[in-house]
Amino acid sequence: WVEHAQPEEKLSPGRHFLVGARGREDARLAPSDPPPSSPPGQLRSCALPGHSPPAAKTMSGTQEQPVSAKGELSEEEVEAAGAEQDWEAAKAAYESFTTLRRPRPPKPQNAITIAVSSRVLFDMVEERKIYEQHGVEKYVEYQQAHENITLKPGPAFSFVKALEHVNARLRELYPGDEDLFDIVLMTNNHAQVGVRLINSINHYDLLIERFCMTGGKSPVGYLKAYLTNLYLSANSEKVQEAIEAGIAAATLFTGNKNVPHDDKQLRVAFDGDAVLFSDESEIIVKEHGLDRFFEHEKIHENKPLAQGPLKGFLEDLGRLQKKFHAKNERLDSPIRTFLVTARSAASSGARVLKTLRSWGVQIDEALFLAGAPKGPVLAKIRPHIFFDDQMFHIEGAQQLGTIAAHVPYGIGQKHHKSKLKDGSAKK
Repeated sequence: WVEHAQPEEKLSPGRHFLVGARGREDARLAPSDPPPSSPPGQLRSCALPGHSPPAAKTMSGTQEQPVSAKGELSEEEVEAAGAEQDWEAAKAAYESFTTLRRPRPPKPQNAITIAVSSRVLFDMVEERKIYEQHGVEKYVEYQQAHENITLKPGPAFSFVKALEHVNARLRELYPGDEDLFDIVLMTNNHAQVGVRLINSINHYDLLIERFCMTGGKSPVGYLKAYLTNLYLSANSEKVQEAIEAGIAAATLFTGNKNVPHDDKQLRVAFDGDAVLFSDESEIIVKEHGLDRFFEHEKIHENKPLAQGPLKGFLEDLGRLQKKFHAKNERLDSPIRTFLVTARSAASSGARVLKTLRSWGVQIDEALFLAGAPKGPVLAKIRPHIFFDDQMFHIEGAQQLGTIAAHVPYGIGQKHHKSKLKDGSAKK
């Protein structure tokens, strides 16, 4: 974490960092205060229970390290051993001040880490207006004055609740297993705002164990340090930055209607091209038209499509699904996945299904719409989140109440940006 901060290169003098292993409940205690009687929970200012900095690079001291077969220690072995020792120390500290009524967070390297911003976890529209109209000082003052007023749920809230239900089911079936979702609050909020975030998370009893509050700086630089598998934010620029860094990310939009969601089954819908798969087929459509696209897909039917930015997340979901199947829970699985694509099944669907098969991934439902609007189908599915690379599909889903996530990847973004530029020039 110190390494990611890079204070000498990027930060002005006088900037301070809190990097601690405290939990949510004890985050407000002074260092001299005793540990809390209730279990710890969820806050760090770039600090994490059970997730330690790479000690070999950032900590001093004499620690025993494993030695290679040649009697020499490689840099990777030093770093791995240091991180493992820090994990054990953090875990021991965590257990020393908790009654373990709350589940212990999984080891970060074993978990599926979902990083969400405060503006997608909670509805902070009014707070955002204060920030934009009156500046950061008034914004912080407002948040402190209202820290005992619970924030309302945002677009990612039902998704997070469903993730936590999956975790609860997995802990019942596989006690001690750490292949779980780990939700991180990743925000550029100032640490002074943290108390309101903590209070709101406590109110809803969310199991969010790690925070990163960067005080106005972009949190994207910390995503890899937190071993992030998926990043959801309301800020499209930060999402684009994450995508360019090779991290699965999407800009989340609230549905225009209040649609209830099932907390007992995580329902995730994906577009295909430029989301699960690369944009190679979309390039052909944009540059050569549909007829050439259909011909290309027929010729390459048995050649798997290259992966897109969300392939890894679908694989994570599939791996967890198989755990439920192994316990004879297939019909009662708390995870269900959907492919909702504008492709035509007869002319270009076979390559998609064969690609998923080659990846060893099973999709629960595949809907080929042949160019028809996606909104009505998504309204029937009621996913907690729908990923698509095209903004007109996002907007259509929004209108019927679907929480949609824009993935800014592939050639479609170039066409989208050029249209925006043309429109502004006409104005």
